[in-house]
Amino acid sequence: MSYVSEKSGKDGKPSYSKGLEGVIIGESKKCFIDGERGYLAYVGIPIEQLAENSTYEEVCFLLLHDRLPTERELRDFKKLLYSYREVPSEVYSIIRSSARYGVHPMAILRLAVDYLSIFDEEAEINTDNLNYIKALRLISKLHTITASIGRVIKGLEPVHPLEDVSMSANWLWMYKGQKPSEEEERIFDIILILHAEHEINASTFSARVVVSSFTDIYSAVVAAIGSLKGPLHGGANEDVMNMLSEIKDPSNVEQYVRSKLSRKEKIPGFGHRVYKNYDPRAAILKSIAEKLAEKNSRVKHWLEIGKRIEKFMIENMGQKGIYPNVDFFSGIVMSYLGIEPRMFTPIFATGRIVGWLAHILEQLKDNRIFRPRIIYTGPEEINYVPIDQRS
Repeated sequence: MSYVSEKSGKDGKPSYSKGLEGVIIGESKKCFIDGERGYLAYVGIPIEQLAENSTYEEVCFLLLHDRLPTERELRDFKKLLYSYREVPSEVYSIIRSSARYGVHPMAILRLAVDYLSIFDEEAEINTDNLNYIKALRLISKLHTITASIGRVIKGLEPVHPLEDVSMSANWLWMYKGQKPSEEEERIFDIILILHAEHEINASTFSARVVVSSFTDIYSAVVAAIGSLKGPLHGGANEDVMNMLSEIKDPSNVEQYVRSKLSRKEKIPGFGHRVYKNYDPRAAILKSIAEKLAEKNSRVKHWLEIGKRIEKFMIENMGQKGIYPNVDFFSGIVMSYLGIEPRMFTPIFATGRIVGWLAHILEQLKDNRIFRPRIIYTGPEEINYVPIDQRS
């Protein structure tokens, strides 16, 4: 027996796509991807132009307002955004107590954001104006939370945010305890821009589904964090660095990769549900890594191994549309900044928080609660058997 949905296939059976691949779930102005040619744009602006010319703050405005700001708008936007950086002392306490038990950084982040909602007296009020302000608070405070998690899991005390520096400079200050160089600030800014938005990935879809019930936006963000935590979504960049460490030397690449493929194991950082060509974000990060490799021997070593993996995979798997994705080179670049691998996924969330919230606000403007159907594959009808008659 199977239930026939409102939109059935030609044979009258329910249409079904495993993992919702290719299924359209709504409309959005936020992001466009052409997977066949490896093209990505935020509100129509190619990602290459944003990485070259924009800032994370400007990209936040772009995604929330569907247009670039004027000079005055951006100045006022940054002033407001920066004013929300500090978090309650109780949130720092929950981060410390969680870290003592060796909790996964993404689990700490999920808990901290959920806990943060307790201190928002307007958390349950769903109006356009208040939700926009709450979105700005969440963007700003999540940066503080992730940097604090990074400090605490290393056994250090959190560093409180500064008031008058960029989002990128402030995050690195809170994480490392010292102000970054202009180069470090710019590199981290590009990392945040590249992770800011990516259409209906698993975490963004989770956020839209949850908020479609008209719950508070904190709940939707917590759902997105939980989804991103999974290794099939946000954890791949950490797996890439673990793989590079296991390979150790470029001469070991082919044997290592062949061995994994023979066991039908995935190579971290390769393949994407949408891209069937080179991920444009990976190309940008590769270019940054190549420049850093010219002056940093450690980056040079990781990049040499990475390029050999890339060459082998494209030669052997490229015909199947398997190319490097954003995770493949991001770990190398973040390692240059002194960021340890277990913080890679929280940094993904640090950039993506604006994308989640942009979609949450967009969903609320034209909402209908998500209620899909499923194909039933159990028995059609059987009688209940009393427990003393069951064999």
